Amino acid sequence: MSIRMLIVDDATFMRMMIKNIVTKNGFEVIGEAENGSEAVKLYSELKPDLVTMDITMPEMDGIESVKAIKQIDPGAKIIMCSAMGQQAMVMEAIQAGAMDFIVKPFKQERILQAIERVMSR
Repeated sequence: MSIRMLIVDDATFMRMMIKNIVTKNGFEVIGEAENGSEAVKLYSELKPDLVTMDITMPEMDGIESVKAIKQIDPGAKIIMCSAMGQQAMVMEAIQAGAMDFIVKPFKQERILQAIERVMSR
């Protein structure tokens, strides 16, 4: 059974990069969102196994949407994606309920490692 994923990032290019890496490695992308409020809505509709969430987005940022998703599903598995130098925000995201984080620019091994780590919990 493949892992069903929701990819959240305001940059189309970043969503495409993650999607290419994960689909090539046998994961299924069931949805994409370009902001936090869209992510929360899609999470309730699609019930993905895993979410990759950008921190900095318009409308609702990643941290707020992690909190909202965790209210819908306390067991939600979320990996934060951040640019270099956002350590304070990453810590805030982890406190909000994210289970791991990957730093942009993405490296395939790191994405796969984070997915494996989060899904084995």
